[in-house]
Amino acid sequence: MPAANQYAHHQRLEQEVERPRETFIWALFMKLSDIIKSRISTRSFLDKPVSEEQVRGLLDIARWSPSGGNLQPWRVHVVMGDARARLIETVKNAIADNPFADEAELQIYPPKLADPWRARRSNLAEEMYATLNIPREDKAARLQWLLSNYEFFGAPVGVFFSLDRRFDKGQWAHLGMFMQTLALAAEEQGLATCMQEAWTARAKTVSAFLDLGEHEQLYCGMALGFADKDAPVNNWRSTRVRVDEFTSFIKE
Repeated sequence: MPAANQYAHHQRLEQEVERPRETFIWALFMKLSDIIKSRISTRSFLDKPVSEEQVRGLLDIARWSPSGGNLQPWRVHVVMGDARARLIETVKNAIADNPFADEAELQIYPPKLADPWRARRSNLAEEMYATLNIPREDKAARLQWLLSNYEFFGAPVGVFFSLDRRFDKGQWAHLGMFMQTLALAAEEQGLATCMQEAWTARAKTVSAFLDLGEHEQLYCGMALGFADKDAPVNNWRSTRVRVDEFTSFIKE
């Protein structure tokens, strides 16, 4: 899109949707690489609404994600408003009734996670709790923080993803591509997200609430809203290993 047309496009968007002007100025000049690098798992959101129109717009972008055989296997379930509040209360009650229940059908991590992956996960947790100023010995505070997952960290919109149980690993990969596209589209629009695999621990409760059919399997949730940029947890980000640690170049 030529620069003049691109600017006019963003001017129209600014008139149609209430968002800070600086968001549109930033969006006008940022590159895809900037969007990818700026995306984080946002864990504190503002009490600021996101409209159904905005969510539909993001999904309208994400539907163009790669899809082997054009199966488009993803199923998306958006909770907002009263439905969001009812889901939070339903899960809260389920946890109160049986705090140790594990409703997960999927293993998010292997049961015996080896290094270097175990060390990466451990370091991530310790860095995050240090940012939150929650020491290891304060188990109650760490538990309370974990439970904030089930309130979408304050985000006004929750998005859940599911697949038909007949699908295999390929379609799970396609779902991941869709989720990434959705998160990047949100970032472009000045919104923030957090991929939440924590919901798998209450998969049966959430599946029942969403009225998923017997052939449909829940994967995870995503919090969606406006980031609280003053929250310390949103000013910290995880590290990444260098390219040479995960890449082989075969030249001969």
